[in-house]
Amino acid sequence: MNGVMVKWAGAVAEAELSEPLPRRWAHSQGVARRAAEVAGILGDDGELLASAAVLHDVGYAPRLAVTGFHPLDGARFLRDEHKADERLVRLVANHSLALLEADERGLRKVLEAEFPLLGDQRLVDALIYCDMTTTPDGEVTSVEARLAEITARYGADSLVGRFIRRAAPEILAAVGRVESALAAQPR
Repeated sequence: MNGVMVKWAGAVAEAELSEPLPRRWAHSQGVARRAAEVAGILGDDGELLASAAVLHDVGYAPRLAVTGFHPLDGARFLRDEHKADERLVRLVANHSLALLEADERGLRKVLEAEFPLLGDQRLVDALIYCDMTTTPDGEVTSVEARLAEITARYGADSLVGRFIRRAAPEILAAVGRVESALAAQPR
């Protein structure tokens, strides 16, 4: 999967993340590798998933951090500076149940108004799977270990800790749906 959109997305993510945030860049690369592994369950949307995977955390880049909420900042950057594909921008904006974190931050209405959820649950689930089975260093991990790592890193009572606790049941369900789809693929 070396389509034009994927190459562009990788170049944009690298330019924004590799120097100021090398660990975040390593995570983004790992999420993109996971996307390449699961692309087969998405048919023609595999390239879209791979592009969203490498760009999902671009909003952490210091020069893009306007609101401090990386899904919103990243999506605005992709929309406003790059005129990126609308589905790609909406996936980045809403990755890994961002609406629940937006709710914790008082930004839910803003996120929903600017970047409505995609109706394609397969794509949404696949991006959750890729993000939530990749460590901050870009290595493969279990979803349970990833949820525990996020909680430990931010603290159980922090904004992110509260969000991840609320999101965990749906994260686990999304990962389960992707694992089932992968298991059902002919080998």
